[in-house]
Amino acid sequence: MPEFNIWAVLTAAIASFALGGVWYSPLLFAKAWQREAGLSDEQVQGGNVGLIFGLAFVLCVIASFVFAMFLGPRPPLALGLGAGFAAGLCWVAASFGINYLFERKSLKLFLINGGYHTLQFTLIGLILALWPVAETAS
Repeated sequence: MPEFNIWAVLTAAIASFALGGVWYSPLLFAKAWQREAGLSDEQVQGGNVGLIFGLAFVLCVIASFVFAMFLGPRPPLALGLGAGFAAGLCWVAASFGINYLFERKSLKLFLINGGYHTLQFTLIGLILALWPVAETAS
């Protein structure tokens, strides 16, 4: 298995989860996202919130872990940022775009969701690149 730093992965997961909390909050895009996604206040407030947030965090951990595997140990800053931005924009957002075209979803919803994931992976790449490397004992 490739080398990775579990603390960097967990920090990146927490940071990307927190970014989502701000991104989809009333401070930024909550109402626009809710309207464009066609969700009522009752739908947003309903459901098992603990399960939703818990699974969202698990998915952030998975995304951070797999991205750490992709970048490899000690990625240079330019690689972390560039690959993160490219992964978010060109893999995740572009894939959403394909689905959104066929599902007839709005450009605004695409920009909100695609924007989050572009920043999410850029942030993950930044954290993985900046994390200090632990010395290993021989």
